[in-house]
Amino acid sequence: MTCYFRHLKLVFEQIGVEVTSENKQEIDKKIHKLMNVPYKNCSAAWKAIKSRMAEDEEKFLADLDKALA
Repeated sequence: MTCYFRHLKLVFEQIGVEVTSENKQEIDKKIHKLMNVPYKNCSAAWKAIKSRMAEDEEKFLADLDKALA
């Protein structure tokens, strides 16, 4: 779970999300939902995140911000 969070540290900072031990699992669930990947499939989620960021990083950040709001 959350194996990709360390790679998203700057992304979370950019959208003003503080990841804590209390909210980490909920954030992870929301990211999986946004990426349309079954929860706990860390590898598939990270692959989808990288792909979306490569396509349009600004849109990904906006979508992520909205999903985590």
